[in-house]
Amino acid sequence: MALLLFLAAAGFSITGLITDNQTMVWVGWAFWAVALLATVLGWLRRRQKFGSIEEAQAAADAGDPRALRTLALLAKIDGDTDKAERLLLTAIDAGDVESMWEMGRLIEDRDGLAACEPWFRMAAENGHFFAKRLFRRGAALNLDGTTPL
Repeated sequence: MALLLFLAAAGFSITGLITDNQTMVWVGWAFWAVALLATVLGWLRRRQKFGSIEEAQAAADAGDPRALRTLALLAKIDGDTDKAERLLLTAIDAGDVESMWEMGRLIEDRDGLAACEPWFRMAAENGHFFAKRLFRRGAALNLDGTTPL
């Protein structure tokens, strides 16, 4: 939607400048403003948090990986690591990189650093910033510098 608004804004602006039509230039400016607003609102909507556990549960039931991760972290806080692991595995199956990282943290808390390496590696290979740092030369999972990503 925002992309179409940006394209329309560019079209009106360029046409207005070429034909020296101030009305089209002003319409172009209006489209630029609306497109920017749509972009910001879309970004804010994607960053929106769940208002309640029930909302998160409904979203998780619909398969939202972020909701699954949220419920997993709540289960981890409550001490139910089995439930947290099940929820994180479901989110990981949906491709959620942040859940890969959280699974590594869960396994690290339970079984130590060596056991969580595959999860951190999976997260790093999928672009997770902090997971990548664990595999730098001399870092916790690459002390000898032989297994960089």
